[in-house]
Amino acid sequence: MLTGKVALVTGASRGVGKGVAEELIASGAYVYMTGRSIEPSDAALGNNSCAIRCDHREDEQVHAVFQRIADEHGRLDILVNNVWGGYENMIEGGEFTWGWPFWQQPTWRWDSMFAAGVRAHYVSSQLAARMMVAQRSGLIVNVSFWAAQKHIGNVAYGVAKAATDKMTADMAVELKDENVIVVSLYPGLVRTEKVMEAAAWLDLSNSESPQFIGRAVAGLGTDPNQIAKTGQILVAAQLGLEYGFTDVDGKQPRPLALTDV
Repeated sequence: MLTGKVALVTGASRGVGKGVAEELIASGAYVYMTGRSIEPSDAALGNNSCAIRCDHREDEQVHAVFQRIADEHGRLDILVNNVWGGYENMIEGGEFTWGWPFWQQPTWRWDSMFAAGVRAHYVSSQLAARMMVAQRSGLIVNVSFWAAQKHIGNVAYGVAKAATDKMTADMAVELKDENVIVVSLYPGLVRTEKVMEAAAWLDLSNSESPQFIGRAVAGLGTDPNQIAKTGQILVAAQLGLEYGFTDVDGKQPRPLALTDV
């Protein structure tokens, strides 16, 4: 259990972020949830959560979130960097531009993935690390994906995810002696709201609920030997096998390999 722990999940309005927040709350943590469209009513799971509207592209808003956490709890034990950009307007002018070659891609997509994704993760990690180093403990989880290692979708997506994984590795080196753990976490096919809109065209037999990713984070948060994993790329389904948790439907998702993706 994570009773007494304080967590922040960014990009928690819906999808993976919301599922992670729900599971951390269920595990006993007090969870701050941020998002551009999040409402206070989204923290509707009792008195153990707080929803804050925050655009992670705006440093002033991000600093305000961390100041509030410091003022209200004086510590931060878990940061889950889930906020991400670049998925907006996959269809432009009636055409599906997501899979276009890089020389035809709109430049805004690159900018969005780095501003609302990689840079947002970096800034939140900076602010979290200052609190965690002072308390000599903490866990930072960067939600990433196989596109870091294999061409999936488009060039900008792969470069942004690769940057996330490199950031994880280098932050882990600098934080290891401070007893602060940093990992990248890969989900599988997650049954988010957008995925379920296309469920009729997808094979969901080996899919994962958003809450499953949260169970992976909770498992990491209670692992007494979590320092051994710092700097690593972890797969949520593999952690399910290691820690012995299943999905909300009782199924055990099969860990994907690079060849499966």
